[in-house]
Amino acid sequence: MIINRIYILGLLFFASIGILCAQTDTIRLMQYNLMYYTNSSGVSECNSTTNNLDNKDAHIKTIFQYVKPTVLCVCEMGSQNQYADRLLNNVINTDGIDYYRRGPLTNQSGGTIANMIYYDSRKLVLYKSTPITTAYRDINGYTFYYNTSDLSNGDTIFTTFWIGHLKAGSSSANEQSRYTQVHKLMTRIANSGLPGNYTFSGDLNIYYSDEPAYQELTNYSNSLYRFYDPAESPGYWHSNGQFSSLHTQSTRTQNADCFSAGGLDDRFDIILVSPYIYYGSDRLHYVDGSYKVIGQDGNRLNGSVISPANYSIPSNVATALYQQSDHLPVILDMVIDAHVGVQEFQPDYFVKVINPVREELQIELQNNEAAHYTVSIYSIDGRLLATHQEHLDAGSQHLSYPFPYGKGAYLLHFQNEKGEKVVKKVIAY
Repeated sequence: MIINRIYILGLLFFASIGILCAQTDTIRLMQYNLMYYTNSSGVSECNSTTNNLDNKDAHIKTIFQYVKPTVLCVCEMGSQNQYADRLLNNVINTDGIDYYRRGPLTNQSGGTIANMIYYDSRKLVLYKSTPITTAYRDINGYTFYYNTSDLSNGDTIFTTFWIGHLKAGSSSANEQSRYTQVHKLMTRIANSGLPGNYTFSGDLNIYYSDEPAYQELTNYSNSLYRFYDPAESPGYWHSNGQFSSLHTQSTRTQNADCFSAGGLDDRFDIILVSPYIYYGSDRLHYVDGSYKVIGQDGNRLNGSVISPANYSIPSNVATALYQQSDHLPVILDMVIDAHVGVQEFQPDYFVKVINPVREELQIELQNNEAAHYTVSIYSIDGRLLATHQEHLDAGSQHLSYPFPYGKGAYLLHFQNEKGEKVVKKVIAY
């Protein structure tokens, strides 16, 4: 398996050389605990009167239009599709906006609340959904590929957004439960094959950086799959003024219906990124300094988001944050290196793959002289699936091969008799 990984990384390197020019695009990720976006929370204090969805819709809309995220990951969404659809249609796709979509909702672990993802379909295409069942709530993975103009050339960028809502509570038993949940996540990521672009965000309910769950995420035994914390602020976060700028809960100091009280003194809501995003190893790079807690100016230890006056955001946004949830949202930005006019540095031939692929793989090839070619199809974990030998005359060529391998990501490897190589990504529905 190690040999396969090294080989595939080598293929990806050859696939990336010879870029003629490039452009960049920004992906803004926002993580937000919506505080029981449902009429059936199972909590007596949170009902249709005290946690009215019409009011919540108005407040979330104010926050969403202020932040303008490309991707919105949420916790405490009602675990029925009607609530996921309501937020999309009543809040996000309004005022002339119609291009956001949502992922599939899962509730394999049971309960009244779940996770959900909303995304700008102009930039991202949902590739697959991966739920992980835990003792409390699902952890959800949503994999996307970037909707680049070079998709038809087999060139795109894959990213997975993992969302979790870990067990609450400060006891050692609660800490162990959180560790067990994230251990399942890390095992799934490590067993998936190649490392790559992924994030993990959610209401993690972690109190300090030495907690077993946080250590499992950031010091996982295989360093290729560890998460990085863009805030770079290890320590004991709870009620510690040194970390006030990172505190996300609670937005108010006094109990009111289903809102938790106590003021802003916990860093529960967190976004972590993979090494590939942190260092920009695969054309998606975290923007330094972009990790922020919306509404947090660093001067609210054990205080509310609106008192004293909060000048870090517009007053209507501060009010919306206060009224909508007892958590503050967290954001970060990532820059995509979206290649334009990508062509491998090959003097004698050019390859174009028709993506996405279904039952047949269609290839356009332009070669300057007659030559013999070896065409190989690999799975993303390095398994050779098929090899075809072709002797082609000079000029434009069209190749077609059966593709019975199912939905997934694949690599197409060309090599001529001179040893000149071209590698393309293949996306199969």
